[in-house]
Amino acid sequence: MNDFATQPPIHFAHTARPWAAWVLKAMGWQLESEGFPGPCGVAIVYPHTSNWDFVIMILAKWAIGVPARFMAKDSLFKIPLLGRWLQHVGGLAIDRQSPHGVVSQVVQTFKAHQRAGEPLWLGLTPEGTRSKVKSWRSGFYQIALEAQLPLGLVELDYAKKRVTFTSFLRLTGDLAHDIERVQSVYDGVQGKHPDLAAPIVWQVRDTVSR
Repeated sequence: MNDFATQPPIHFAHTARPWAAWVLKAMGWQLESEGFPGPCGVAIVYPHTSNWDFVIMILAKWAIGVPARFMAKDSLFKIPLLGRWLQHVGGLAIDRQSPHGVVSQVVQTFKAHQRAGEPLWLGLTPEGTRSKVKSWRSGFYQIALEAQLPLGLVELDYAKKRVTFTSFLRLTGDLAHDIERVQSVYDGVQGKHPDLAAPIVWQVRDTVSR
């Protein structure tokens, strides 16, 4: 499913690291990507049920060269060695105590990148944890909708040992409709521990409008 299939995809081959693709292949994993619908967007990874997910996704990001980053508490970046490592692998410092909220911070970060002509894809795990939860967190949805960005649905399928970057949605703001489309993409995708995967449903307390 790709709502942006009629426009030329963007590839990040110039920043790809072939050795990362080799490592993934050596581990038995396949990587599918047909490019991205724009220089900026939000990508969610599902299911998230194991610490190995982080390793696989970092290798996948390096293999295709996408400038993907992930959110981390700003206090972690103040720890010398940890802070440098987080920056190296794509950590994005977020002040969780900010009165403007995390969603607003990230939306402003995207706008700054767009003004500067700099690419940015934000990778998130909507479950928020590898432990079993009852539903997804809605931050990814609010960010993509408010910033009017494509939502990429990354399939991390341990049953097929395949990471897939081919589904991109244009969110409508109709929550039930958007959830149904996301569910259809992830139908049958299995995490390393299938029993820990959360149901694909989320709630948005504050109305987000375009």
